[in-house]
Amino acid sequence: MIDFAYAADAAQPNMLMQFAPLVLILVVFYLLIMRPQQKKFKTHQAMLKELKRGDRVILASGFAGTITAVNEQFFSVEIAKGVVVEVERNAIASKQAA
Repeated sequence: MIDFAYAADAAQPNMLMQFAPLVLILVVFYLLIMRPQQKKFKTHQAMLKELKRGDRVILASGFAGTITAVNEQFFSVEIAKGVVVEVERNAIASKQAA
């Protein structure tokens, strides 16, 4: 009867081996999705901090324009001659090369 108890205990896989696939999935998820997204966010925030008056930018809506004024939270962007719009900082998608 004691031999039966040892056989039942040996049939159960190790707890570490049960969680290994889950841990592996989480590591792959972090390396392929979360880490690149965090890096992209940091570079975008750095780009927003460096923007100044006169820079050419592309807005998230697809418009291209020139920054005419900088506030704490907003940029004034001239998208056409005499047409100035005020946009939030995060509405700027990228900076055009000079």
